[in-house]
Amino acid sequence: MFILIGFVALLLYAALVFYIGWRGMSWIKLWTSSRRFSYLYIVVLAVVASSFLLGQLSNHRILGMISAYWLAIFYLLLILVPLARVTVWLLRYTQLPHDRTRLWTGVVTLVLVVFLLAYGSYQAYSPVVRSYEVHIPKQASSLSSLKVVMAADMHFGVLSGKDHAARLVREVNALEPDIVLFPGDLFDDDIEPYKDQGIDRLLAQIEAPYGVYATLGNHDKYDGTMEELIELLERSGMRVLYDEAVTVDETFTLIGRKDRSDPNRVALSYLMEGVNHSKPVILLDHQPYELGIAQYDGVDLMVSGHTHRGQVFPGNLITDAIYENDWGYLQKEQLHSIVTSGFGFWGPPIRLGTRSEVVEIDVTFGAETEG
Repeated sequence: MFILIGFVALLLYAALVFYIGWRGMSWIKLWTSSRRFSYLYIVVLAVVASSFLLGQLSNHRILGMISAYWLAIFYLLLILVPLARVTVWLLRYTQLPHDRTRLWTGVVTLVLVVFLLAYGSYQAYSPVVRSYEVHIPKQASSLSSLKVVMAADMHFGVLSGKDHAARLVREVNALEPDIVLFPGDLFDDDIEPYKDQGIDRLLAQIEAPYGVYATLGNHDKYDGTMEELIELLERSGMRVLYDEAVTVDETFTLIGRKDRSDPNRVALSYLMEGVNHSKPVILLDHQPYELGIAQYDGVDLMVSGHTHRGQVFPGNLITDAIYENDWGYLQKEQLHSIVTSGFGFWGPPIRLGTRSEVVEIDVTFGAETEG
């Protein structure tokens, strides 16, 4: 069954590439009748289209880069080429020469692809800071407030590499956090780029009095043992919570869950056993599912990622339909849920309709006073 689905997906991909290529060829013929140029166009298209498949099957850096940018261009063309065809069809009812409208519609389409690729890359590589205020009506010993800085879905790899990691360190340290939380997907399915680029040494420069804590996501994978993966992350100066709870400075409890895709993940109620419910409880869970369970089990603040807020429009419409809280802030009784759109990206290095971000959460504790 899996092979059949893969074969159907491959045929669909080939059909879409053929459609894009055919429309591109008809536009090129408006400019030139050179067969040599046409052959060159076909070869280039075949190579970049194949790079997407080869890039998924190998860890080759150049293939991975070509594959990622082709996927971005391919996605934009799938949206813009049909719109261009509709535009040409509508302009047939005007007095404008048909070939000229086809020519300039193609030019506009090409310009839009370049613009959206550049704009989407800017949105992906230029993070903003999102700020939220949360009040937890519990005493945290002598602690009256806590500045939490959270980032997820860095997907450190070939394209989200050393420079983006250095950017994360600068953004986080500039906020002067009390504690830093990374709820999953630090890797992009491969730890080698993380090691080769020295990202572990960069992240070790993050400064927070109460420390840096992380949990794993569905892309935090490794061919070796999970212990080796966790050890690599902990060399980065963070503590990985792998289905475990820890009390920080006797003031609040942190719980980090295995990813929802992990078959060995235990129930949240099991992790909550022995937790002091009179103290604040903060949960790191990569995928923002089961908010009702977290609320029922007594969690006060739940931080998540995973959704990317769809990353590229109209993906946000899909994530909004799937998740109770796909991005931003939601309160369910005592539970405060905050979901980030992510610091990095998955697949194409672009964001359209979303933005790379670091989240700042100003938490206050204790009974609220009436003003």
